[in-house]
Amino acid sequence: MNNARNAPQKADANGSPIVFVVDDDLSMRESLLDLFLSMKLEAAGFESASAFLESANLTRPGCILLDVRLPGVNGLDFQEQLERMGSRMPIVFMTGFGDVPMSVRAMKAGAVDFLTKPFRDQDILDAVLAAIERDGVRRRQSAESEAVASLVETLTPRELDVMGSVTKGMMNKQIAFELGISEITVKLHRGNVMRKMQVRSVADLVRKVELLKSRS
Repeated sequence: MNNARNAPQKADANGSPIVFVVDDDLSMRESLLDLFLSMKLEAAGFESASAFLESANLTRPGCILLDVRLPGVNGLDFQEQLERMGSRMPIVFMTGFGDVPMSVRAMKAGAVDFLTKPFRDQDILDAVLAAIERDGVRRRQSAESEAVASLVETLTPRELDVMGSVTKGMMNKQIAFELGISEITVKLHRGNVMRKMQVRSVADLVRKVELLKSRS
């Protein structure tokens, strides 16, 4: 069984964020869905991990609000299962039976927060909004990284060599000596790199290259 609360939300390129609430306690689930509705956040509720996997769209922007104790697989094991599936959606844990080892395990695995019931509405809202923001940052960085990768594909092998040397801080004369080409040729390749990579400064070029490194 699942429940949904839909509310208007400013759309972006990836769609509006959604909060997936996974908790077998119907009253808690309904209460949380109503809370998010009051904040104009789209939300959907599920009573178990299996129900969530059957219906939820993991490509949506947003986060998962996950109870630790669920029928079937527990929340912590489900967190690991989602990671194996390739999901990078942020998770906020909630539980009425929390302990330190449990929370440490969840946080080490990448959870945004670990809240013990009963919690204040503001606490859960703060945690969920932080998770949605984290997801948004990751998605923007991923999109930018993919765009940079597309630009790199337009470079010739020699331009790639020059770009690598430029981002190491080498001068044109040093690059020419290292690559065995003239300084004029280096300047030509360097200009092509800056144009194709759509940057105006070496600092911008370095930032884009670092973005690609963080992607791998």
